[in-house]
Amino acid sequence: MLCLTHATDPRWAQIAVANLGAVLADHAHCEMKAAANAISLATRWPAPTGVARALTAVAEEELAHFREVLALLERRGIELGRPETDAYAADLRRAALASGDKSPRGSLADRLLVGALIEARSCERFRLLADALAARDDSLAPFYDDLFACEARHYTTMVDLAVAVWGDERRVRERLAVLAAAEGEIAARLGARPAIHG
Repeated sequence: MLCLTHATDPRWAQIAVANLGAVLADHAHCEMKAAANAISLATRWPAPTGVARALTAVAEEELAHFREVLALLERRGIELGRPETDAYAADLRRAALASGDKSPRGSLADRLLVGALIEARSCERFRLLADALAARDDSLAPFYDDLFACEARHYTTMVDLAVAVWGDERRVRERLAVLAAAEGEIAARLGARPAIHG
């Protein structure tokens, strides 16, 4: 799916459905982290104004998703709790730092591509979750169908922004392939925990 090199273990969806409260809480934290990351990229890096504007729109949408998942937690009587350390995202950022261009422009492009890969993995997992929930006639299935489409759009936005920052689509696509290979190894190592990325 999208640029992913390693498919999620199909058992993940059943594990996620069996531990839906934990997955919903993790999902809420993921949405908040995605919003914070988009704002950070828009304000702390040398992003052109158009890139900053696009990242602000992504942050607003991610924050809206956080509010929606938070409402689901409240309706189901599930505590949000504290976020767990996101080994997946941390390992992916480390992989990008280890092999990337250290210039401000290269660093920003890499951070955008890391964001794109995280969106791609979320997209894949939301599709699996939507299908598993639909098989149980769970009312959450349409919610995850909608989020599947949003994550796919965010993936495309992040890649397009990396191209805008770097100014060389071929180079960005080559770098995305390198990072996607690293992401696949990380996802394979983390297995099938009841979490959106882990």
